[in-house]
Amino acid sequence: MMPYFKFDYFGFDFSLVVAFIVGIGFGFALERGGFGNARILAAQFYFYNMRVLKVMFSAIVTAMLGLFYFAWIGWLDLSLVYIGDTYIVPQIIGGLILGIGFVIGGYCPGTSLVSASTGRTDGIVFVLGIFAGIFVFGELFPLIEGFYNSTNLGRVTLPEFLGISHGMVVFLVVLMALGAFAAAGWGEKVLAKKNGRGVE
Repeated sequence: MMPYFKFDYFGFDFSLVVAFIVGIGFGFALERGGFGNARILAAQFYFYNMRVLKVMFSAIVTAMLGLFYFAWIGWLDLSLVYIGDTYIVPQIIGGLILGIGFVIGGYCPGTSLVSASTGRTDGIVFVLGIFAGIFVFGELFPLIEGFYNSTNLGRVTLPEFLGISHGMVVFLVVLMALGAFAAAGWGEKVLAKKNGRGVE
């Protein structure tokens, strides 16, 4: 039965070792997938290389199906999987700010760390910018604390929010992913033909 840590199958110290190993593996996979390169990451916003959408959507669907079926056969207690509270307006605003930064700089926080770890100058600059942003946020927090804690919906999942079953949400997300993959492939071919080059 999972999650292992919640059932005290190992202690906090060992959980840090597990997190370190998983983190290294995840970072290695991102780098090998080209996610440490801002050109590849930013290309999705110009619709001529949709690798990021394809890889990340594949990862989301794989994790979702794993969680769903592990819970269904009794290997995982979903009620013990941590889900943070939803603060709808602050999180929408934060997502927009992060998205704008992603478009401008070509990195999200995770991929910037991957890039910096391989010695890329732009990745290092981006990571320094993250730390600067954290410092500024910390200094301004007393002024925006009310907004930061506003519109708290509590622990909300999509099935609860939409009023449908977990299985239906899984089915709809899989359909969405298939549609996104088809649209991304079609868009890449159209732009490649228009620009007179092959799809990367």
